[in-house]
Amino acid sequence: MPRYKPTEQNGLFIPVLLNEQLLPGTFEFALNHLVDHELDLSALDQWFHNDQTGASAYDPRVMLKIVLLGYSQGLISSRRIERACEHNVLFMAISGDGRPSYTHIAKFVRNMADQIQPLFKQVLMICDAQGLIGKQMFAIDGVKLPSNASKERSGTHAQLLHRAERLDKAAAKIMQRHQEQDGKGSDEPLDAKAQAQRDKLQKEAQRMRQFVAQTAPKKNAKGAELKSNATDNDSAKMATSTGVIQGYAAQAAVDHQNQIIVAAQVIGSGSEQAALIPMVGLTEPVRGLNTLITADAGYHNNDNLEHLQRNEIPAMIADNQMRKRDERFVQQGKYKANPDPLHNKSFDRSEQTPKLFRPKDFTYDPIGNVCICPAGQSLYSNGAQCKVNGRMHHKFTGAKQSCVPCQLRAQCLRKPDKTLVRQVAIFYPNQASPLQATERMKQAIDSPRGRRLYSQRFGTVEPVFANIRQTKQLNRFTLRGQAKVNAQWNLYCLVHNIEKIAHYGL
Repeated sequence: MPRYKPTEQNGLFIPVLLNEQLLPGTFEFALNHLVDHELDLSALDQWFHNDQTGASAYDPRVMLKIVLLGYSQGLISSRRIERACEHNVLFMAISGDGRPSYTHIAKFVRNMADQIQPLFKQVLMICDAQGLIGKQMFAIDGVKLPSNASKERSGTHAQLLHRAERLDKAAAKIMQRHQEQDGKGSDEPLDAKAQAQRDKLQKEAQRMRQFVAQTAPKKNAKGAELKSNATDNDSAKMATSTGVIQGYAAQAAVDHQNQIIVAAQVIGSGSEQAALIPMVGLTEPVRGLNTLITADAGYHNNDNLEHLQRNEIPAMIADNQMRKRDERFVQQGKYKANPDPLHNKSFDRSEQTPKLFRPKDFTYDPIGNVCICPAGQSLYSNGAQCKVNGRMHHKFTGAKQSCVPCQLRAQCLRKPDKTLVRQVAIFYPNQASPLQATERMKQAIDSPRGRRLYSQRFGTVEPVFANIRQTKQLNRFTLRGQAKVNAQWNLYCLVHNIEKIAHYGL
């Protein structure tokens, strides 16, 4: 029988030189060098006033190294970073064997809200000095991430008060059941589990009422009330491909040459149109006169295009119809993925809500001035020279005697129980858009050169989000409040940029 040398799997006392654990060419080596020799972090020293009295504090430079190293390895939880400082030799080396508690780590990240932008700019200037920013094209995009907030605590003020009433009723039912038992001769007190449930419901109802009393309603530009959130009122409900989340839209502007993030911020809204101009403004320190800004249709509106045109900023901003005008996407439908059965196991194609009839489903005869609905009924004309946003159209309206008893009302009207008849606008063909900035952008992006330039956007920005979300495992924000969440997002973007510095060499 062969004999082998024994292997030792128990703990050994081995002398370790911590500074030899940070190998050149690695992320941790670049991080350690930048913090110790390149970055000006004197502003972080203003947090402490313990030079004469008080306990000694953890050096904020060490704390920054620990947090960024933790984020680079997919450790978003402060408790997991704390454990890494106790057991991982790499964390021991970069922290000088400092072992801050998870409360110190969480407090440090929260306090970075005011210091993150100057720090991000310093790292960006280092990338620029090393020639890592090409300045030929910046691609802007966003990703929606859940926040540390509950969807159940989201709604208008009226909805939150209604939820408080329902919680009170649920708490009252628990007490009513106990009183009914007393009426039957039972003298047992309310058991601890039921009492805890009742207290929880009452406390939650009180919290809803207190939030409504102390917080003004959120409203959009038109004055309509938006949904607030009692946990994190800066966050918002957002629709994603896997359902509705309560969270933030994290924005990033990425340089095409080496995928350096040149600007980053979060917004508490699912609409990205309002984020375009601020993001372009954040790129100004490194943007050149001929730097091309690219963004998808989520950022498109005429006001944004006019601003870019007025300030002579080259841009390629897609509109919602761009792919329909591009013959290369004629067959794109067959490549769309089916709904994920693991995400929604009750999905059934036969139970999908039918799509509403669009104007293209109506038969229009301009010579006879006739419009026939999908049910075969004639609509009457009530305006042949109507104008919407500068575009002319012919408006038709259905008759009550035809629309009210129609069997296709559910497919024709958004609210068939409230709306009596269908109205449809038939726009005259071959009309140029009255919005000059929009029309000019369409012509530019539909040109061969425009298509070639815009096609580079996807390969520029999407790998960055893949790195942060998948490799770094940022699947949700752990803080509350837009300022703190913005600091956490910028810290992750710092990790990405420092990785680029490590890859291309200091």
